[in-house]
Amino acid sequence: MSRSNPSQPTKASAGGAPQPFAQMGFQPRQGPHHGEAPKVRSKDTAGTLRRIWGFLKLQRRALWIVISSTVLTTALTLLAPYLIGVIIDDYVLPRQADGLVRMGLLLLAVYGLGAAFTWLQQYTAASLSQHTVRDMRQALFEHYQRLPVSFFDQRTHGELMSRTTNDISNVSNTLNQTVVQLISSVLILVGSVAMMLSLSGWMTLVTLLTVPVAAFLAKKIASYTRQYFSQQQKHLGEVNGFVQENISGLKVVKVFGRESANTGQFREMNERLRAVGVKAQSFSGSMGPIMNAMRNLSFVVIAVFGAIFAYQDMITVGIIASFLQYSNQFSQPINQLANQYNLFQSAVAGAERVFEVLDQKPEISEEEDGRMIDRPIAGDVVFERVIFGYKPEAPVLRELSLHASPGQMIALVGPTGAGKTTIINLLTRFYDIQSGSIRIDGQDIRELSKPYLRQQIGLVLQDAHVFSGTIRENIRYGRLNADDREVEEAAKLANAHGFIQKLPQGYDTPVSAEGGSLSQGQRQLLTIARAVLANPSILILDEATSSVDTRTELHIQEAMKLLMKGRTSFVIAHRLSTIKEADNILVIRDGRIAEQGTHEELLESGRFYAGLYRYQFAQGDAS
Repeated sequence: MSRSNPSQPTKASAGGAPQPFAQMGFQPRQGPHHGEAPKVRSKDTAGTLRRIWGFLKLQRRALWIVISSTVLTTALTLLAPYLIGVIIDDYVLPRQADGLVRMGLLLLAVYGLGAAFTWLQQYTAASLSQHTVRDMRQALFEHYQRLPVSFFDQRTHGELMSRTTNDISNVSNTLNQTVVQLISSVLILVGSVAMMLSLSGWMTLVTLLTVPVAAFLAKKIASYTRQYFSQQQKHLGEVNGFVQENISGLKVVKVFGRESANTGQFREMNERLRAVGVKAQSFSGSMGPIMNAMRNLSFVVIAVFGAIFAYQDMITVGIIASFLQYSNQFSQPINQLANQYNLFQSAVAGAERVFEVLDQKPEISEEEDGRMIDRPIAGDVVFERVIFGYKPEAPVLRELSLHASPGQMIALVGPTGAGKTTIINLLTRFYDIQSGSIRIDGQDIRELSKPYLRQQIGLVLQDAHVFSGTIRENIRYGRLNADDREVEEAAKLANAHGFIQKLPQGYDTPVSAEGGSLSQGQRQLLTIARAVLANPSILILDEATSSVDTRTELHIQEAMKLLMKGRTSFVIAHRLSTIKEADNILVIRDGRIAEQGTHEELLESGRFYAGLYRYQFAQGDAS
């Protein structure tokens, strides 16, 4: 089975949010800018790949199976061309029938084993890919839970959904298709060169002539492709965010006749996505044809020089056949990686967007646990000369001071953007103040653990949010270890028990995240029941009755009175009829307390509050 020519070395490889009373000073809401897209940072491909590797190596067993099966597949792939050369030189040309069948069966066995190991390789790679992206998706969702509210205020839901779904899917596809290809390609490239050198040094040099040209072209195309795929992922996130917001606010869109305007805006965004997508795909798509051209050129060169060397008895015909096979095997991994470069660049850009979120500083770090108050919270709340702005250069609250004694009901009134909701955001530490202090029972809240602080505060918002699950599960969300009796007692106190009993399955009636067939008022009663069950020391009601009819409002007000009894309560009110009984009403304007007192005291003053009350009375809202 001798293959070498006397004057010759030897051989190589293969494979495969109305404005009533505007004249009295209502201003647009100040706050975080919703919908801003995050700025695109400079990219680091090597750093991104190292971080992906950090997830990959968690699946060591699958990784080793992939590597082992790839090595075996590659070895068999490299062996096949050598055997073909042997068959030609030792059996076909000399017309030696003896052993030809045996060599043919050996070649078939090599191909069969290669196919079996390739199946094992692909199956394990798919498992490795899915386990890895599962871990990435889990890490991303867990990090969302730890991020501050400010992070979500500055981004659209659709853009974040795009990172959680599209971007991670891109990573999954690439891991499934490229990891094996990368390992296999390196082995085949090295193995092919080694095998070719063993056959003929001169023919190896001839075969590698086109490699520098191919490498230069690949690097040039890659510098453009990466840039455009990063832009494509950014524009895709913007499109997803716009669609998600438009669908969730469709009734508002139709009421204000914004269909045409929104369609035009979407057309522009969609066009930007198309334009950058064409550039990305064009550059990445050119890689395959260029590499194919290089391969064909290499074939021609091998054939010509091989013939010359054969005429000079430097190599045999079998060696030429082996070199054509090894040249194909050498160029094939390059072609396959080039054809997958589109997927690879999209995945790297997607992974970077995922890691950008994972790099955001969490709200609660392991180093900042804070402390707890070692006695029951009385609910004495003090704001002292608080200064805060969502942007430091644009303060929303300007040296605001207030005091709520335990059990008091404090009402916050004022034009949109005056800072009412901001006060609530600061009390719950969704944001931290820039100057001054906020204290509960004498303790600066910045020194308290955020989870502990928020366990002491019950929050009932204007937007009554329910989660997918049953009525019972939604109420129990306030205290997961509550039993069924406690859940029903909370519902009774919240005036929700009556309508729940009328539902098809009572407390076990399923609801969707949008509330399904529940009315706004019913959803609000559920959120009040949730707060009742949580039994907080401090209560926040943010315009909880602004979106319901008068009859439902009465039910909610009754429930809120029971809920506020004995608790320090902050009520943001649009309808002044809901705060007549407040112990202290604070009129917030331009980030300061412009007026304060009881309902009667403020009416007697004849200032902003009195004017607003007369306005609402004339409209029938303040009765």
